[in-house]
Amino acid sequence: MTARGQYTRPVVVVAFEGWNDAADAATAVIEHLAETYPTELLFQLDSDDYYDYQIVRPRVVETDSGRELVWPSASVRVAHLPERDLLLVSGPEPNLHWQRFCETMLSAFGSLEPEMVITLGAMLTDTPHSRPLPVTGNTSDTGLARSLGLEPSGYEGPAGITSVLGDFCRQAGLREVSLWASVPHYVAAPPNPKATLALLTRLEDLLDVALRLDELPELARAWQRGVDELAAEDSEISDYIESLEAQQDESGLPQVTGDSIAREFERYLRRRGSGGPSIG
Repeated sequence: MTARGQYTRPVVVVAFEGWNDAADAATAVIEHLAETYPTELLFQLDSDDYYDYQIVRPRVVETDSGRELVWPSASVRVAHLPERDLLLVSGPEPNLHWQRFCETMLSAFGSLEPEMVITLGAMLTDTPHSRPLPVTGNTSDTGLARSLGLEPSGYEGPAGITSVLGDFCRQAGLREVSLWASVPHYVAAPPNPKATLALLTRLEDLLDVALRLDELPELARAWQRGVDELAAEDSEISDYIESLEAQQDESGLPQVTGDSIAREFERYLRRRGSGGPSIG
């Protein structure tokens, strides 16, 4: 495994297919970054150790050289941004040996000494598609929570692999942040470029860099127009969405003030200007 010295201010970004990834919104962030920036594969984990092939089956695909069998596997790639390098971890959520899986990942992270590990997820909620899709960010690191304006996690309940990996990172002394996008449950089918864009925008805040979004904002607008058109054809769905909008408008969202707008604008300019402070 390559040592940290060969990478610039590395940060790990993690997303897994499956339970943690409503509408594929989180793994779409990883693929967007891998397709947008120069990216190379570092390694893949042996699929026999972590997958039940009756649950996550290998796929037959057509390639230039003919039909090929592709086995499910978690991969680690590095995307080279101008400001820093991102270690991109993705693949189906493992079915087996989660502790061994996380220990293997931690061994790889340890040799790189990343500034931060960011896990991404997406969940189905009752948020309306017509409003900004909320992204919840939390961390158990109180210092990091203060500096980045995050909340300590108070979640209790079933855990996915992102939560387990995050816990392993915390126990190993790595700074870990989780970001979860809310996906409207009534349009759960992938893709959801609006939720992916929301995660990427929040990721920008954590990295303090301007990420290339390319056509994603237009795809998000087209997705919303498409849902608007479908909802307009069904009065029950339209009424339901209006009720969700009313609930969100009345839920006591933080008030937008001139000072808060100015702070957001300053952050935007800093990211897209000469660069901002390091998170390290």
